[in-house]
Amino acid sequence: MATDLKILLIDDESDFVETTCKRLIRRGYSAKTALTCADGLTIIASGWPEVVVLDVMLPDRDGVDCLREIKEKWPTLPVILLTGHACMQTGMHGLEYGASDYCLKPIDLETLVEKIAIAHRESQKPGI
Repeated sequence: MATDLKILLIDDESDFVETTCKRLIRRGYSAKTALTCADGLTIIASGWPEVVVLDVMLPDRDGVDCLREIKEKWPTLPVILLTGHACMQTGMHGLEYGASDYCLKPIDLETLVEKIAIAHRESQKPGI
């Protein structure tokens, strides 16, 4: 995977997104953050990200609702859901609405990078 991949982190935990963003940038990725669904949608509308990492608990909107809007407007954009709350039902709903994967926080950076790579690669396949 090319390390110039553009990753958007949408999560209201500022420490998590800042730390994860810095770690991704140090690895050669391009990364931006948004603390709300609305801010994330603005960045996505600019055409910037190639992969979105989305928390399911946001202050302005439920993350699954945010996912649904992303997939309605940008159906081929890969989205990985993250949550600090172990709820299998939320994960299943996310997958039903088009999430590429579902992960629990805290997540190891290596695992997240691997899931981002898989989601991006899968989105590049013809017919997806």
